[in-house]
Amino acid sequence: MREKIHILLADDHAVVRQGFKMILAAQPDMEIVGEAGNGREALDLAGQLQPDVIVMDVAMPELNGIEATRRVADVSPRTRVLALSMHKDSVYVREILRAGARGYLLKDSISSDLLAAVRAIARGEGYLSPGVSDAVLNDYRRHVTDPIDLLTSREREVLQMIAEGKTNKDIATVLNLSVYTVDAHRGRIMEKLNVHSVTDLVRFAVRCGLVD
Repeated sequence: MREKIHILLADDHAVVRQGFKMILAAQPDMEIVGEAGNGREALDLAGQLQPDVIVMDVAMPELNGIEATRRVADVSPRTRVLALSMHKDSVYVREILRAGARGYLLKDSISSDLLAAVRAIARGEGYLSPGVSDAVLNDYRRHVTDPIDLLTSREREVLQMIAEGKTNKDIATVLNLSVYTVDAHRGRIMEKLNVHSVTDLVRFAVRCGLVD
């Protein structure tokens, strides 16, 4: 990694770019190496400049941010994309992450979020605006191939005991938890699996091989 994070800004609104530029350029570990007004320009500059991070607006004329993100890997394989959008909808988030973005930042985020996102992505980590993490989780729940993956290890343990016919009190004793905690686990399990009765929970547990 270079001493400074080299950043390319891609947004079709010059005012927005200017605002981000002021925030980022003021950081001792960051340098703005280029600016683009649409996805095509962003790709051309990515190829020339090989930046560490592209802050990429999702909605841009000529070539949108999703399509541009998809092609970044071809012109600058080590560049990571931080998507920028006004939309919290999971469909936007899903599409740009699927296209290869490493993070998703809402445009109304505070400057500390922008800086945290750029640094996280430069380090090779992911970043999601707090405002979109719920949308992503809900979307994941709908598209996940195996719903049991949504449960924590403790929740799977509780689910198995519920399916074996144990009461909340029985489970609390075995796991050394309060009855209230077990009840909270049960509620979270039902919410995550989108089931509404113990019978449904038992059916699910049987299908997943947790009980015979």
